[in-house]
Amino acid sequence: PRFPTMASDSGDKCATLQRCLGVLRDARNDSEQFAALLLVTKAVRAGEVDAKTRRQIFDAIGFTFPTRLLISQQPPSGCPPHTFRALGLTLLACFCTDPELAGHSQILNKIPTFNDILLSPCDPDSTSMIDDVYQCLSAVLATARGPRELVTKGTVSALCQAFLHGGHSSDRALTLLVGLLAIAEARCWQRDAPQLLAVLSKLSSDFFKAEDMTKFELCEVLPHFIPLSPPLTENSQGSECLHRLYKGLADILGSKLSQLQRDPALKLAASLVQACGTEWIPAGSAGSKFLALLVNLACVEVRLILEESDAVEVEGKKEVVTACYVLMEMGIQECLREENPLLEDVQKMQLMRIMEEAFGAVIFYLTAVKQEELQDPFVFASVRVLGAWMAEETSSLKQEICGLLPFLVDYARKLFKEDSPAESLPQAELVSTEGSALPRDALRFLLPGFCHLTAEDRPRDILISKGAPALLCEYFLQQWEVLTSKRTAPAPLTSTEMSLQTMCGIFLNLVVTAPDLVRRDKTFSSLMDVLLKSLPLLLPQEHHLVLAANIATLGLMMARILPGSAALQGTQSAKEFFGAAIRFLSQAHMAQAEPSSDGLAVAVSPAYVSAWDDIHELWFLGMQALAGCIPLFPWLPHAALQARWLEGLSQLLSCVAPASVDFELITAFQSVLVELARASEQCRDVILSHQGMEWANLYGMAALEQCLAEQ
Repeated sequence: PRFPTMASDSGDKCATLQRCLGVLRDARNDSEQFAALLLVTKAVRAGEVDAKTRRQIFDAIGFTFPTRLLISQQPPSGCPPHTFRALGLTLLACFCTDPELAGHSQILNKIPTFNDILLSPCDPDSTSMIDDVYQCLSAVLATARGPRELVTKGTVSALCQAFLHGGHSSDRALTLLVGLLAIAEARCWQRDAPQLLAVLSKLSSDFFKAEDMTKFELCEVLPHFIPLSPPLTENSQGSECLHRLYKGLADILGSKLSQLQRDPALKLAASLVQACGTEWIPAGSAGSKFLALLVNLACVEVRLILEESDAVEVEGKKEVVTACYVLMEMGIQECLREENPLLEDVQKMQLMRIMEEAFGAVIFYLTAVKQEELQDPFVFASVRVLGAWMAEETSSLKQEICGLLPFLVDYARKLFKEDSPAESLPQAELVSTEGSALPRDALRFLLPGFCHLTAEDRPRDILISKGAPALLCEYFLQQWEVLTSKRTAPAPLTSTEMSLQTMCGIFLNLVVTAPDLVRRDKTFSSLMDVLLKSLPLLLPQEHHLVLAANIATLGLMMARILPGSAALQGTQSAKEFFGAAIRFLSQAHMAQAEPSSDGLAVAVSPAYVSAWDDIHELWFLGMQALAGCIPLFPWLPHAALQARWLEGLSQLLSCVAPASVDFELITAFQSVLVELARASEQCRDVILSHQGMEWANLYGMAALEQCLAEQ
């Protein structure tokens, strides 16, 4: 023969392998090449090939020969049918240990072949083929293009079936699925939801039935198979999975556990909460006790780790504490829930006390955070969950929160200045940030708490002293740019729009409680410029009505304090803003047939009805602010005349039953009408020419009557 048998000594093996490679390069026919390949693949399978030799093998045969082997239908005489295919797979598995080759298009285009082999019947002689396929798929998964290629070429479905069939190395199929879901969860579920649901069904069934350590091992695996979308509650199979998971967790958490057993269970519960809220927890006594226990355990864990552990111990426990944060945030929401609550009032009071202690521990941890730790995702998760507490619970831990405010403002500013993304990661990705960008937008989670705090003297003074108004103005500008860059159809309220609304609330608090700050701080002049340009863009879009109401009212309130601002001196942007504000205020009410009689009653306009609960206070405040602006800006009455508001309001008040107009609404209308009549003879004449004296008397508008009677 032109090639020797493989030697036993390692040095001789290397020399023999090199001679075989020479045969591969110089072979005159397939038989010689095949004989050399047998020795090469034997060495490859024995793990005797280093990186240099692997590359030499590839240089000698490339992808062409293994590809021919994969598709060959005629094995050598006396050999099993899959002999050539097995050789080809062994070579490809060898090549795939080189990351550069694993991502090569010649490997990626063989993914369908790998899938087929996984799904083919496996006899004892072909197990090595299955192992080689798993090695190839694992290597592909680790490349940049690999996950997308695996999903689009059907590997998720193949792995699901391989796991469910339970054949050779099916545990490796599950490991690969976990890896794929960690990188491309949304795409996997979008394409292969039925197959993944079948895997979850098996895993949840095993979890429910297990009575040994398998139960806790499954706690580690299951979170990867709980999708954020589509919700598991959408179909019966998903709901059955959730019920089995609930029962299994109830068994675990109701038992005496070591920390090693409790931590995976808490992480699984957090994954379920993130994906399904509390829908997986049944109503009734058992469900409420389970939920209370879950939150209680999370709070105890947080206190134990953040108050009593050293820095090294905390470092190793960050993942489970972050999962506990998810459960605590759920606890806050459930304690505040009034409609169909899962918790009884006594349980709510107990949990609020327990959570207060846990949030004390979070504050204790954050006060000790060092400058070099500010980039840690765990610090972000801690700030986020504290923001959830501050948003809802305004009376407890006030002194501690005031002490932490300088840190919170500095932290939010640092993240915002360094990197200002529009959207932050969802909480789900905080539980495991592997493979994802770090979350940066801390301000979004602090805004609701800041809104409460700016209504109180001491925390407001701290926020002002730390430069929070200027930071919030910059953030407002950035979020406004994000909102206006999204040219989308009406959609559910985005975090961006919610943030803008909350900031309007914060600025309104400052305008009311600290007007001198608004006058002297140039931040507010810049904000005024933005508001003037924003409202005319928002108002035609009904799905932005709540934000428009916030911006209109804030702009009117600020205009009263900043009448000397250059932007308000009859500029085009000022006229467009006030024109839009008048449209917003004037179009809120209409006459409507009264069901109980033949007459008409005043009613909220259809376009405003769905948002009225959120904006009615803003509307009344806006009317009051507009009345205050009219004497300050001589050109404002003309804007009201252009909008034909006086004619419309006169017609409305003339045709509806007076009893249908409540006192607060009459007061709001009168305040604006009086100021317009005082400021403009033309406005006064329009009111008089539309029976103004009559309906002013009818509605008891004494101030308006007096104003109209004056010559």
